[in-house]
Amino acid sequence: MTTYDFPQDLCDARLALHQTRATYEQYARTLPWSAGPTPGWEGDKQLHSDYRSSRPDSPGYTEDQHRELAVFRARFLEVGAMVSTYPFRSTRERGAVVAGRMALEHTHEAVAVAAAADQAA
Repeated sequence: MTTYDFPQDLCDARLALHQTRATYEQYARTLPWSAGPTPGWEGDKQLHSDYRSSRPDSPGYTEDQHRELAVFRARFLEVGAMVSTYPFRSTRERGAVVAGRMALEHTHEAVAVAAAADQAA
């Protein structure tokens, strides 16, 4: 198995991308179901069950929530572009780029295993 010596700034950028996504997903769970004010609805009863899909009225997003989402989008673009256009990719053969990208996805796991091994020693 090929190992890669990724530059620290590339690893940091990838970690920042993961953290940004996790923070965004946590924030998105707190938002109303519709970005704009929308009346609620109730669907038809489902065949062979008593389930009816429904949604309550949505007040829509506040201006602060729209701004916060814009900050997340800007951060995704910034960090995502940094990771995807990093010069590491241009130094590898075509087939090795994919393998390297997949290895980069799991660098945090290797760091955690190494830290656990250090604590056990």
